Amino acid sequence: MKLIRYGDAGKEKIGVIIDNVRYDVSAYGGDYNEQFFEDNGLARLEEFVKANQGRLIEVPDSERLGSPVSGPSKIVCIGLNYAKHAQETGAKIPEEPILFFKATTALVGPNDNIVIPKNSVKTDWEVELAIVIGKKASYVSEEEAMDYVAGYCLHNDVSEREFQLERGGTWDKGKGCDTFAPIGPFLATKDEIDDPHKLRLWLKLNGEILQDGNTDDLIFGVPKLVSYISQFMTLLPGDIISTGTPSGVGLGFDPPKYLKPGDVLELGIDGLGTSRQVIKAYAKN
Repeated sequence: MKLIRYGDAGKEKIGVIIDNVRYDVSAYGGDYNEQFFEDNGLARLEEFVKANQGRLIEVPDSERLGSPVSGPSKIVCIGLNYAKHAQETGAKIPEEPILFFKATTALVGPNDNIVIPKNSVKTDWEVELAIVIGKKASYVSEEEAMDYVAGYCLHNDVSEREFQLERGGTWDKGKGCDTFAPIGPFLATKDEIDDPHKLRLWLKLNGEILQDGNTDDLIFGVPKLVSYISQFMTLLPGDIISTGTPSGVGLGFDPPKYLKPGDVLELGIDGLGTSRQVIKAYAKN
C-alpha cells in the first residue's frame, strides 16, 4: 500500500493511493502514528480498503499533502553513509554508523516551503531514503531487522552547514530547524519496494540535477541500521530513520552552493515518488 495524509497543516486526514489515484480512508479512524503501527494498523487498513473497494471517495490532486507519518517519537539520521558523499566532503569512511537527530518539529509535507533559518547563510539539501519503523525494536539482530520495517519514504534532510559544522557541539543544531524535514509524498509499505538497496535517488536545484545516486552506494544498509540503532535506543512504531545522502550536496562544490529565497528543489526516489519545495526567507510571524 501507499499511505498519504492530506489537508491543512495540523488537520490532515488519512488516505491511500491505489493505481495512482488518491482516496480518503478517514472513516477507518485515527492517524498514521505510533498507535496505528503498534496496533497492526497496516493489516487492518488493508482489510478496510478491500471491504470498501468502489466506495472510497477520491482526494483531489489540489489537496495539500502532509508528512505520511504523524508525530514520530524521533527522527534518527545517518551521517556520511554513501561512499561517494564521504569522499566529496573529505571525510573518512566511517567504521560504524554516525547517528544524529532531527527535531520532530522540523517535519513538514513533501511540497511545503523550506524556510531559511534566521541568520543562516549556508542552508543545504540532501535527498535521502527514509525507513519507517513498524513495531517496537530493541536489541534486534540484523537477521530479524526487516521484520521491524513498515515501509519507506522520500526525505530531504535539509541542513544548515554553519550551524552544523562551525558552531561547536553536535550536528543536531544544523539539522533540526523548522521545515528541515520534508517527507513524502507517501509511505510505501515494505512489499512495494523489491530491494531498498537498488534505488535511484536524485535532486534538482532550479531544474539542474545536482544529486544522482543509487542506494547501492550505501555503506550501511537497512538491516544494519535498524539493528545498530536498536542497540542504543528503543525504536518505536512510526519512528523514522533517514539513511544518508549521495554525493552532490551544496557543501561538496567548489565553491560551495547554498540555498537562497526563490530557489526550487525537486527530488525523487524510485518507487517513492517525487517532492518539490520552494525556498523562502525567514520572516517573523
